Amino acid sequence: MTKTYRFTLIILLLTSLVGGCSLLEEEDETLNWTAEMFLQTAREQAEGEYWEEAITYYRKLQGRFPYGTFAEQAQLEIAYVYYKSNQPALAIAEASRFIQMHPVHANVDYAYYLKGLAGFKPERGLLSAITGSDPSAHDTGPIREAFDAYRELVTRFPNSTYTPDANKRLIEIVNVLAMHDVQIARYYHTRGAHVAAVNRAKQVLETYQTSSAVEHALAVMIKAYKEMGLAELGHDAERVLRLNYPHSSYLTENH
Repeated sequence: MTKTYRFTLIILLLTSLVGGCSLLEEEDETLNWTAEMFLQTAREQAEGEYWEEAITYYRKLQGRFPYGTFAEQAQLEIAYVYYKSNQPALAIAEASRFIQMHPVHANVDYAYYLKGLAGFKPERGLLSAITGSDPSAHDTGPIREAFDAYRELVTRFPNSTYTPDANKRLIEIVNVLAMHDVQIARYYHTRGAHVAAVNRAKQVLETYQTSSAVEHALAVMIKAYKEMGLAELGHDAERVLRLNYPHSSYLTENH
């Protein structure tokens, strides 16, 4: 090896070491940060809707300070960031993890509430997505999971700040799930599967008795019974409809 080659190699090695040092300096920017600094920076990033950057600082906080109130708060706020950045599956997973790890935490009620929010967004409700297709093929799992989260919240924390809104959302979810079953009943009816239509409509009456979908379920039953030639059962369903919904438009349709 010539002297010139050795000299060039040394220069290259020194250059790479200097570059490596600069990278280490960049990585060590937060070396002396406190947990409060990580949390504040993460929140600032979230407020600016820099979601990935916010998650990065929250994760760094958890890595540097894995125990204590700041790490717990970071976990909860990560779930919120996932929710705000339209990543509901990750938000639900993070909220569920928080609930599992901190079941008696002072803010666990919020974790349940956030899990519900991520599982069901009314403005993009289920029914808008099932028109013209077989509704039974659509997954209601996330909505049912949201229902369970809200129900746990209102049951365990009746005095929570989030309970009044959770109760309202529970009613809405019940109506959506009930109407989902009505749509399935209607779908069966249009396919001539009258028995299946009646059974699904009955399920609405039995499971969602307080839902506004009951009126629609009864209408399906009336039509299916009459088309099967079961006039008496059809009249019975119609009497129930008339008794509970005297001004129903379905009563006009049946005369």
